[in-house]
Amino acid sequence: MKKILIVLAAASALAATAVPAAAAPWRPIAERQAELDRRIDMGARQHTLTRAEAQRLHEELRRVVRLETRYRQAGLSRWEMADLDRRMDALSRQIRVERHDAQHRR
Repeated sequence: MKKILIVLAAASALAATAVPAAAAPWRPIAERQAELDRRIDMGARQHTLTRAEAQRLHEELRRVVRLETRYRQAGLSRWEMADLDRRMDALSRQIRVERHDAQHRR
């Protein structure tokens, strides 16, 4: 009985911590685009991104913006919003990796 209560308590604690992450407010696409653009520009100004890295990241951001424009022509579906979120999350991770990879512009 004691083991069951411990397992239930652990499962409850895990479920309670997972809910806020899933219920995080959705950020507008334009806000996320501006934030990613700002991070790329900051990396270029602080010399934590090489010119080639910054250009490549800006191009990837432009691809996401063009895709969003195509999606919006017929109205954004939930799948399309999720797709844009995934792409922006991946770009955000890539910016973080590139800014901390010890390649500095000279």
